[in-house]
Amino acid sequence: MKPDGVFLSNGPGDPDGVPYAHRIVSELIGKVPIFGICLGHQILALALGARTYKLKFGHHGGNHPVKDLRTGRVEITSQNHGFAVHADSLPPGVAVTHLNLNDQTVEGLAHERVPAFSVQYHPESSPGPRDARYLFGRFIDLIDGASS
Repeated sequence: MKPDGVFLSNGPGDPDGVPYAHRIVSELIGKVPIFGICLGHQILALALGARTYKLKFGHHGGNHPVKDLRTGRVEITSQNHGFAVHADSLPPGVAVTHLNLNDQTVEGLAHERVPAFSVQYHPESSPGPRDARYLFGRFIDLIDGASS
């Protein structure tokens, strides 16, 4: 298989419950563009060497404000997860790109040297309604850049 990009989709549960997923993703980093959402975000973080933890109550439903630290824009997001990424466990070369304004948890990250990024929320749900649609364009741009 020679995919143009790998999309790590959402899914329920503890990211540590699927250790084979982050092992496989770690082998793909730098070889193919990667975009993860929700559980995919957590799996990418683990593949990069970060740690995750269980949230006390989790993030569920719509209208969660998330700040894009690169643009300063606040997006209204839909969320459904019980785990988060430890910000202080991100390795050098991996930046926090989005922050939850309710509890300051990591809502997005990006590798600074290879085409890999992720968000904790659900951009496909469009609660904003189009606040996060740009993320899919960013992934397509990474794929187009990798193929040229």
